[in-house]
Amino acid sequence: MVKNTRAYVDTSAFIALLDKSDLDNPLFVELFSDPPRLLTSSLVISEGQAWFLRRYDTRRALRFLSFINSLVALEIDPVDKRLIHEASVLLQRFSDQELSLTDAVGLALMSRNRIQTCWSTDRHLGLTGVPLVKAHQ
Repeated sequence: MVKNTRAYVDTSAFIALLDKSDLDNPLFVELFSDPPRLLTSSLVISEGQAWFLRRYDTRRALRFLSFINSLVALEIDPVDKRLIHEASVLLQRFSDQELSLTDAVGLALMSRNRIQTCWSTDRHLGLTGVPLVKAHQ
């Protein structure tokens, strides 16, 4: 697998990595074992923490945050008014899709940062043509 210099990481990739019952777990274990520079948004971190809290419990949600804090290769972009605007434009453009604000922010960040690879199992993250690194369709 060719390693890009930077990849965007969606919530689904973090879940697949940290939830051993996920079918894509082996792929993301391999990817995270030697990651390139990674980028995500603060919304993804919030969405991931909430997912582990709802699906499991507070302990698992806190382990998720601990993992995020330990991931040296990860840069987390805060979501400000300008980024919300960029995401809103994408939500309008793809209004025929059930696209969340978190996903639209991810699309905007990939465009803004010229990122060519997205670690995700969510097809919405490929709407602008950035290839998804995923095992299952």
